Amino acid sequence: MNQNLPKDPVMLLSVINTNLRDFYPDLDTLCQELQLDKETLIQTLEKIDYEYDAAQNQFI
Repeated sequence: MNQNLPKDPVMLLSVINTNLRDFYPDLDTLCQELQLDKETLIQTLEKIDYEYDAAQNQFI
């Protein structure tokens, strides 16, 4: 995971959703641009019961 991102999953959720809303058209682009492992990100946010919704481009 990118060292500039919060380690706390709730804080991470906020940062990721804000970035998705404001800067990236989809999760793949965000992960590519920020050099994140998509599966690790998904698994981290699944631990707090959030999953990615492509239609909304948000973890909900």
